[in-house]
Amino acid sequence: MFERDPALVAFYHSTVWEATRAAFMAARMHACERCGRPAKIVHHKRHLDAKSVGDPSVALSFKNLEALCQECHNREHFGTSATAEGLRFDKDGNLIAIDN
Repeated sequence: MFERDPALVAFYHSTVWEATRAAFMAARMHACERCGRPAKIVHHKRHLDAKSVGDPSVALSFKNLEALCQECHNREHFGTSATAEGLRFDKDGNLIAIDN
């Protein structure tokens, strides 16, 4: 996890990452690329490590990024949703039923 690697911590707090993240989210209209809900996370498709964090073609390339909502990001990393089926979090963080 990046919190344990000082190079990754520094990258995710850098001005260049913040600018790239903001530009990417704007380009994707802040929508999750998997489900269409509001995106909150810019996910690296090829995960960063101590070596790749210094490679702009991996760390900063739009081709390696994906806008995800929290639920889709949790599925990507943990194989499960943060909520039970039929539930999700609204923009204010409240647990609500999904309208089908």
